[in-house]
Amino acid sequence: MPIESASGTRHLTKRDFAYQTLRDAIMRCELQPGEKLVIDDLARRLHVSIIPIREAIQLLQSEGLVVTVPHAGSTVATVSRESIQDVFTVLEALEMVATRLVAERGAARELDALDALVGAMDRAVTQKRYAQWANLNTRFHLTIGAAPRLDLLRDMTERVVARWDRIRHFYFKGVLVHRVHSAQAEHRAILVAMRTRDLTGLERLVRDHNRGALDAYMRYLDDREAAPASRRRRAT
Repeated sequence: MPIESASGTRHLTKRDFAYQTLRDAIMRCELQPGEKLVIDDLARRLHVSIIPIREAIQLLQSEGLVVTVPHAGSTVATVSRESIQDVFTVLEALEMVATRLVAERGAARELDALDALVGAMDRAVTQKRYAQWANLNTRFHLTIGAAPRLDLLRDMTERVVARWDRIRHFYFKGVLVHRVHSAQAEHRAILVAMRTRDLTGLERLVRDHNRGALDAYMRYLDDREAAPASRRRRAT
């Protein structure tokens, strides 16, 4: 599958260019979970030597995005049940803190920015532009994480949302498209709770939003795993 070069890479070192390009390709699922990473092939495709590719793979391995087995090589990490649970568990905790801080001390312009994003997401749903909705959804959650102006909270949110972006790309048709309408209603309710400073309701909404998304992925995986067994029973 072709790898699109990362944007804004003109002034990066070759290692950083390779790392950012490969990381973006993994997050967009241009490099599929479980896909073998052939160093010589990647070096040829990115027009660099094998050394920055090896260094980039080591960095990606430290992030859990690549798995390297001695004498077998490196592959893109799979999207496991545990990795999905990890993302939504951590995101729930981060967003409970961030939304509470926005409700308690957020400026009107921050709430207005979130309102504008929710409005754009509503229009994307009406027009059935689900990929556009998904990109706006990412911006919505990143904006919440950045609004309290706490660097560590923002950075951790960005890392977790990036992991979630990979999951939603991989399961876009199986899960995300079917959850758009309910998720959008939840976004509107979260925004109202932040504006009215309903902290108790806000905590419940954020918890239900993240757990609803997690449940949707788990149900999809359960159904997909049950399907082969069902076909085997019908064949006997």
